[in-house]
Amino acid sequence: MAESFKSYPDHVALSFVDEKPLTYSDLKKNINALISFQEKLDIKKDDKVAILSTNSPNWGVCYLAQTFMGAVVVPLLPDFSAIEIKNILEHSESKVLFVSDNLRESIKGLKIDHLHTIVSIEDFSVIDTKKDIPVFDINSEPQKKYDVQEEDLAAIFYTSGTTGKSKGVMLTQKNICSNAIGGCKIQEILDTDNFLSLLPLSHTLENTVGFVIPMISGSAIYYLRKLPTPAVLLPALQKIKPDVMLAVPLIIEKIYRNKVLPTFQKSSTIKFIYSIGVFRKLLNKVAGKKLMKTFGGNLKFFGIGGAKLDPTVEKFLLEAKFPYAIGYGLTESSPMIAGVNPQDTRLGTTGPALEGVTIKLHNPDKITGEGEVWAKGPNIMKGYYKDPKLTREVLTEDGWLKTGDLATIDSNNFVYIKGRSKNVIIGSSGENIYPEDIESIINNFKHVLESIVVHQKGKLVAMVHFNSEELEQKYKHMKEEVTHYAENKISELESELQAYVNSRVNKFSQLQLVVASPDPFQKTATKKIKRFLYT
Repeated sequence: MAESFKSYPDHVALSFVDEKPLTYSDLKKNINALISFQEKLDIKKDDKVAILSTNSPNWGVCYLAQTFMGAVVVPLLPDFSAIEIKNILEHSESKVLFVSDNLRESIKGLKIDHLHTIVSIEDFSVIDTKKDIPVFDINSEPQKKYDVQEEDLAAIFYTSGTTGKSKGVMLTQKNICSNAIGGCKIQEILDTDNFLSLLPLSHTLENTVGFVIPMISGSAIYYLRKLPTPAVLLPALQKIKPDVMLAVPLIIEKIYRNKVLPTFQKSSTIKFIYSIGVFRKLLNKVAGKKLMKTFGGNLKFFGIGGAKLDPTVEKFLLEAKFPYAIGYGLTESSPMIAGVNPQDTRLGTTGPALEGVTIKLHNPDKITGEGEVWAKGPNIMKGYYKDPKLTREVLTEDGWLKTGDLATIDSNNFVYIKGRSKNVIIGSSGENIYPEDIESIINNFKHVLESIVVHQKGKLVAMVHFNSEELEQKYKHMKEEVTHYAENKISELESELQAYVNSRVNKFSQLQLVVASPDPFQKTATKKIKRFLYT
């Protein structure tokens, strides 16, 4: 960061779209002022400071102030419940909480022994405190000098995972910085690049790749004040013309299914032409050019991570020449373990290990070559906060992280993730059934929004959330009551879907039952379904 402050003082650092930005010179001034403010709050090195906020320039100011003075950031996901927030603040022993106005309701009536001050992240004004009320002064400077070492704890990221238990992942300064430097070697980032941030900064993917990397590169990061609905996102894309964006699979899958695919299904003639390989590739290439224009025309890196991308959608992106790249990692690995740039993408792979990171497959199957991914390197977490037992379960004595993901590795060291070992369903004859593969087929069926495949009483069952609104719109011309007709149609779709899937999977992956779910499934910050709630 010191290099960015020195080399790019007048460059845009952080900004909301269409608002006055913070330059790197402004950013340095704001960080120093916030450190000075926290000194008045008696925050010292290693003290825990929490952030509960949607993305904003001041989120970055707050994060960097902690890392510069050696305090420990505790980023809270905006969609955490009030109970989760209370539990995490108590567990982390956070002394100060920075909160955005739109999330203040989540902490209403909050009383925690260690937490002595709550501050508005909008203007750094004190909302509540047990101490003398200090005032944030933009012109103030720190009174102390801070010696921050690479092995010092930088942040505790509490995961909202698919397994239900929130764990505090301890990441050091070295963990995060080494991962950011390794990421820069995959894709060159320039001081002229614009980033548009969509994912929560309290998730390690956005934090390391979408924040730390551009900050050490002198790039500009832009944020949206509102949720990224088409009405908000599309104008922002045209204004910012981002060079780099990050997304979870759900975002690009929605764009493909709602915008791209319908154009190839307008008529039986177009649908037939699209089914022919050579014509499909040509049509996808044309669609890719239009998609690039939609994203502003300058996109060079569209990073996808956090969950498995649907193979059909990936094939479209590859044939469309869209500059996507899939990365692989965990919060416990800061987060990147493997990755590749858009020029080297291959269907179904996350690419090779980052420079400095070693990957091996533990106990690989002699026939399939599949084994659990173990990773080792400077990016691997220090452990789980206050949980040495759980730490020993995932970290070996010699530093290997047991990821819990099953994969194969080809002769070029490209990693092919097959699925979570905990999600694998064992068939009646001992076969490995990967529910994610079946779900990708289900999700490409008409009117399906999302699905989850579970094992119940010896049967493979698909729980499916259909698009009821789409069905009601389609059949609104019917004389019958529309909602009633849509419900009957969903019942028909369940049978059609089962036949559709079973004609496309192997014998032991056949569905015995399809059940419609009226409500969307609950998800993590990276939009993965919380499987533990349904299995």
